[in-house]
Amino acid sequence: MRKRLIIVFLVPMTVILLALAGAYAWSVARSIQQEVSNQQLGDLSYFLTGARQALRAGAPDVIEGELRRYSELYDAEVAVFDRSGALWASGGLEPGELGEEATAQLGLALSGRRSEPVQTVLPWSLGETTVVEPVFDDGIVIGAVVISASAEQPRSEILTHWLALIAVCIAIVALLVLAVFRLASWVLQPMHRLDEAMAAIEHGEMNARISDDTGPPETRSMTRIFNQMAEEIERVISRQQEFAMNASHELRNPLGALLMRVEYLATGLDESWDDDVEKTREEGRRMSRILDTLLGMARAGRADSVFAVVDLVDVVTARVAAWRHVARERGVRIAVSAPAAAPALTDRTAVESAFDAVIDNALKFAPRGTEVDVTVAVPGEECEIAVRDRGRGLEPEELERATRRFWRSARDQNVPGSGLGLAIATDLMHALGGRIEVSAPGGGGLRVALHLPAGEV
Repeated sequence: MRKRLIIVFLVPMTVILLALAGAYAWSVARSIQQEVSNQQLGDLSYFLTGARQALRAGAPDVIEGELRRYSELYDAEVAVFDRSGALWASGGLEPGELGEEATAQLGLALSGRRSEPVQTVLPWSLGETTVVEPVFDDGIVIGAVVISASAEQPRSEILTHWLALIAVCIAIVALLVLAVFRLASWVLQPMHRLDEAMAAIEHGEMNARISDDTGPPETRSMTRIFNQMAEEIERVISRQQEFAMNASHELRNPLGALLMRVEYLATGLDESWDDDVEKTREEGRRMSRILDTLLGMARAGRADSVFAVVDLVDVVTARVAAWRHVARERGVRIAVSAPAAAPALTDRTAVESAFDAVIDNALKFAPRGTEVDVTVAVPGEECEIAVRDRGRGLEPEELERATRRFWRSARDQNVPGSGLGLAIATDLMHALGGRIEVSAPGGGGLRVALHLPAGEV
């Protein structure tokens, strides 16, 4: 936007300045040339009288002295020609030195026509300026006076004026550039403050505001609207944080009471229940971790995950063990294929939640008597957790819609669920810097893969 403002303000001003400077430069050149022309015409008027007397008397010596002194003083060539066009008296001009243009002017003067006005001499012009006037005697042309002077003096004077004008234009343009940059900075200052405030809000500083008394009047309305929007966002987020904190506190008490009842009941059970009791304890501890994470997010005021190196094999093994009971009830087997270790730089709780959503979806649609394959791999610089069922799967055009919120295939409307499982997993993967990939493998079913950045142990 700064570039556009500079172009809008600077280009028209520069064009106007150049137009005015060009007109002034041409006027200066015309003025100097007019002054030189008037001086030459005045000198011609002086010599016309003397030339008339000398031509009448037939004595060139009468005027040659004055012609020589003029030529020496003004570095110009002046001469008198008779009626036939022959050089009659000269102050330095030799016969045959007249150029074609001067000779043509001499012919016109001897025919009784006065000299044309001298054209403007520009700095790049070459040659000399020549003025020719006829000498009349009782209305009859008896000769002509020629003054030929070098154009160096007016050319140098014009060039000097033009160089000074260019220097002034450069200084004015520099001042215009400075003024336009200051103006653009003044106009865009509220925009910069708006960017800074938005960046601050993005980083969790919800109290960031902009002073609404700065900048041009046109931007103050936008500033006030932004401040109102920021206040509304802060109010909504505060409500969310309060709700999350209250919900976390309210859930921790019944969860603690539930775990205490499990411990109390475990004392009256025989050893055959030890595995079930331990799994119940683990689920309770996992729910406690989720509540702690939720409470920490609410207190921090933002949803950043705590990243650490996590072995995905341990995560998958633990979560598969927790889901085996559900799988047995549904008549589905879970097969795990994993390397010795698969370290990833991520948040364990978020990965567990995403994996739970994916395997819950797989067990929900896997036919009884089939197998759900869970694989962990490290292909290159990322880790992959894949869950593949052997249900009816999805059509190719439905795959990209599978991760949308509340979307369900028309064939599965009678299956319990809300259509949020894969959508939640997708959001979690994006928050962790990973991605989710849904595909239809050969042999039927659906394959959902979680990709996470690999880490080092």
